[in-house]
Amino acid sequence: MKQAIPRRLAIAVVATFLGAGIAAVAAQPMHRPGYASGDVAAAIAHAKSQLTLDTSQQAMWDSAVAASKSAHTTILANRDNVRAVLAAELAKPEPDLAAVAAAADNAQTQAIALRHQARAAWLDLYGTFTPEQKIVVRTQIQNRLARTDRWHAKMLERRGTGQ
Repeated sequence: MKQAIPRRLAIAVVATFLGAGIAAVAAQPMHRPGYASGDVAAAIAHAKSQLTLDTSQQAMWDSAVAASKSAHTTILANRDNVRAVLAAELAKPEPDLAAVAAAADNAQTQAIALRHQARAAWLDLYGTFTPEQKIVVRTQIQNRLARTDRWHAKMLERRGTGQ
């Protein structure tokens, strides 16, 4: 009986650390990076009502939206797969943590590639914009960055760091 407690404790500790690592990987696809980190799709999408897209641009818009949705769906499925691998391994007396790490690494690699593909579709669309449309997107990004900076300053002030 005394051996079971340390073993259970060890499994709980491993599961906690693995869960935290898996959660970090799983959270990445759901992360909404924002304009500061180059989220082109969000910048363009927020400005759509002001862009007055032509027929060709609208078709590219629809394609970019479809690419983003497809990437999102696949990323969520990969995250669920990682969780299933983790659950299966934790059900074993001696979980293969390397298998879980490999599944998580694979999911992360695929997520990055899918996000890059979707971003490329948005950048292709942006490449067709007129100078006026690009000004609309630029203004949208500048406004968002200013809002983010104000929020950040407010949070620093609340913390009392003032940095």
